Amino acid sequence: MRLKPKMILSDILSVSLALFIVTSLVVAQHTATHPKARVKPLALGPRVNDVTSRLERDIPAMLTEADVPGLSIALVRNGEVSWQHAFGVKDSKTKEPVTDSTVFEAASLSKPVFAYAVMKLVDSGKFDLDKPLNQYLPGDYDVGPDARLAQVTARRVLSHTTGFPNWRGQDTTLKIYFTPGDRFSYSGEGFVYLSKVIEHITGEQFNDFMKRMVFDPLGMSSSSYIWRADYDALKTARHNRVGLPTPQNKPLKANAAASLHTTAQDYARFIAAMLNGAGLKKQTLTQMLTPQIKVDEGGSNTTGRPADKLSPNVSWGLGVGLQTTADGLSFWHWGDNGDSKAYFVAFEKQKTGVVVFANSANGLSFMPELVAEAVGGQQPALVWLKYESYKSPPRRLLRSILASGAEAALREYRSSRDRRFTSERINEDQMNRLGYDLLGRKRMKDAIEVFKLNVEDYPQSSNTYDSLGEAYMLDGNKELAIKNYERSVELNPNNATGIEALKKLREDKKE
Repeated sequence: MRLKPKMILSDILSVSLALFIVTSLVVAQHTATHPKARVKPLALGPRVNDVTSRLERDIPAMLTEADVPGLSIALVRNGEVSWQHAFGVKDSKTKEPVTDSTVFEAASLSKPVFAYAVMKLVDSGKFDLDKPLNQYLPGDYDVGPDARLAQVTARRVLSHTTGFPNWRGQDTTLKIYFTPGDRFSYSGEGFVYLSKVIEHITGEQFNDFMKRMVFDPLGMSSSSYIWRADYDALKTARHNRVGLPTPQNKPLKANAAASLHTTAQDYARFIAAMLNGAGLKKQTLTQMLTPQIKVDEGGSNTTGRPADKLSPNVSWGLGVGLQTTADGLSFWHWGDNGDSKAYFVAFEKQKTGVVVFANSANGLSFMPELVAEAVGGQQPALVWLKYESYKSPPRRLLRSILASGAEAALREYRSSRDRRFTSERINEDQMNRLGYDLLGRKRMKDAIEVFKLNVEDYPQSSNTYDSLGEAYMLDGNKELAIKNYERSVELNPNNATGIEALKKLREDKKE
């Protein structure tokens, strides 16, 4: 039957209204789960007191939500250390508070300080950035017969273009994976090699060299690349993803890439020196802050593989990462020693910056929010690093499980996930980590429920069965542990961990 024009118009209006409602609901959901990123302008206008008041108000909540026990932060304004503050506790068990004198692991924030010392040596005419390092330190430096070692220079070490891996692992021989200078590939090994060269040139132990060149001139009295006796009382504990203390790092041997211990105030003095050009010739500082190589857009490349795509805003200078935004050039670095984290960023022209040390594996999960409040501005480096946010779907689900138990939380997650945007859904690896976070909290039953959901979602994954088997084993259910390990090994006959677990479980069952 042919409809009258009035009916057609009515239908059209009805359909339009329905579409409007549906669209509004979708937009509302998207806005709730993906709030539009607002880049705060560089915080130069607000008074320091206004900025620090907001930080003192907001940081405690960030620490609680991110399961980070303690943190120390310092601001640099107009080239001077303008504020420092301590939050939380040094140890989640003893509840001893973090103070301004608490010592943290700088992790890879060790590298920029060493690079600054090397550049001071260049200024003195005692060192050449572009001279092959094996001409300073004869021998193959554990590399073996590889002619490409002659192309490894200090410039290539400081810009992470040596071809070395980040760390050599169990290999006694250090390999060069590509022609030095070809591309960026983050490498701690290069910094260690360069430190051996510097020791050879100066005749000093590495920490003594750093003390003479950097710590004493800048008043960094709490800083050292090797363990000091007073650190027993001053240093914070380290904490894993679930907030439990883990063994201390007490370096008896200096590592130029990773072993610096320091305070937020000490490190802020170093940042201020960089911003003011203290101790360096102007052209030398300019070299440090000149892009040497573009980086892989996918994140820090430690594999030696060619970059799929280069980041338009992030590059590497000499010892520091660089980012170019509407605010001009800023230099930055992150630190990750596993259960301790660190970060700094500083804007050259504006002479402003922030340094943060956290005593937790989760310490970088809220860095975008903290840096936005502390200094503002665009931060493409934090995007490049790709650390999981403390507000991520897995973290939100974890908090829900801790509050109401896995059965209720997972029931709600199952019922709503099909309506979620893809970025809001939890993938296999994320769900697996969530399960282990629960194991770390001794929430065995909750962990089992999480792993069971992962098996349900990824039934052809050997790892999901392996994790569920482990959870059952820890819970004392040997029958189900064996069943899941068997399925894991069936899917992946090379699963050595599963094979070993099965062997032990079967032996225990016979007894």
